[in-house]
Amino acid sequence: MNPKDKKFVMAGLAICIIIAVLSPFIASSNPDGLEKTAEDISTTQESNNYNAPMSDYMIPLLGEDNPYGGVLALIIGILITLAIAYVAAVLLRRKKPESLE
Repeated sequence: MNPKDKKFVMAGLAICIIIAVLSPFIASSNPDGLEKTAEDISTTQESNNYNAPMSDYMIPLLGEDNPYGGVLALIIGILITLAIAYVAAVLLRRKKPESLE
C-alpha cells in the first residue's frame, strides 16, 4: 500500500472511530419507523428466538444504561467490518502479471 492510500485509510478509520464514540450520546431513544411498526404489530415478541451478541448496540456485561457499552460495541463492529473488507480485498485483488523478460 502506498503512503497516500495508507493516509486515506487511516483518516477513514479515524472518522469511523469518532462517529462510534459520539453516536451513543446523540442517538434518539425513540425507536425508528421499522422498530416502531414491529412493536405495533407485536412481531417482536414472536421473533425473539435469536439473541444477538450485542443487541441494541450494548454489551451485556457493562449494563444496558451504560453509554460506554454502546461505544465499545460500535468500535468492535467497525473493526470486524474492516477486517472482513480487508480479507475480501486481499482475496480479490488482481495479481500482477509476470514480466516477460
